[in-house]
Amino acid sequence: MKLARITTYPVKSLTGSDHAAVKVQPIGIEGDRRWAVVYPNGTVATRRELPRMAHLSAVCTPYGLSISFEGARLDVPYPSGAPTSAKVFSSVIEGVEDAGNYASHFLSSALEREVRLVWFPDTARRPVSRAYAGEGYFTAFSDGYPLLLTTQASLAELNAELAAPVEMQRFRPNIVIAGDIEPWSEDTWRVIRIGSTIFRVVKPCERCVMVTQDPQTGEQTHPREPLATLGRIHRAVTGKIIFGQNLVVEEEGNIVLGDEVEVLEQGPSNMLDPKRGGEQSF
Repeated sequence: MKLARITTYPVKSLTGSDHAAVKVQPIGIEGDRRWAVVYPNGTVATRRELPRMAHLSAVCTPYGLSISFEGARLDVPYPSGAPTSAKVFSSVIEGVEDAGNYASHFLSSALEREVRLVWFPDTARRPVSRAYAGEGYFTAFSDGYPLLLTTQASLAELNAELAAPVEMQRFRPNIVIAGDIEPWSEDTWRVIRIGSTIFRVVKPCERCVMVTQDPQTGEQTHPREPLATLGRIHRAVTGKIIFGQNLVVEEEGNIVLGDEVEVLEQGPSNMLDPKRGGEQSF
């Protein structure tokens, strides 16, 4: 098995960027989902309710962030203002920093909603669910875990059942694995090594209506697909529709396209464990 794609999403729910090589830190790939768009009450926005977020792209810069929208560009320095808070589902994150009024104006105009931009600094801490990952693991603005892994074999299995095949970008993975493997084999992985980095597989990823949207435009291409088909062929015993696996970082390091993927520990499919639910990845 080989590492076939590496993608980061500097701003949660905005368009991602592919990389040839990255550094993996304890809270995930360097620069991944360290920024988020928030509503005035601090709740983090996602493309599920704001499909227009698909029209914005972001890349990390040495000084902060660069956001593009319809030919316009906003360069945002790392903020140094008073700490504030943000909320991802029921998780309240303290110590994030607001990027200022100019960034707020740019994003509010683009998204046609009053929003602000916030940064997750190194001093902030957000633990992942101890019920699935145990103690000592952290993430930034992801829904629940630092990284999401998918495999090309599982996508091929799904697309074989669909009238209109879908692209991997709909599922917004950080890591895509290719090779001569069985579809859904990732459900049985527990610990894997890629390059110099070791990951633990902690929870299957539940999918929602966002995968029915075109990843480039945000427009819904079908009211039910690929969710309906995915629900028929890959549904957990909890009833949740699953595609991909959430990871935590056991040993930080570097990963490079083409790196060999080694499964260090395996177990029964976590689709069969009623104690394991799913996390979305926006």
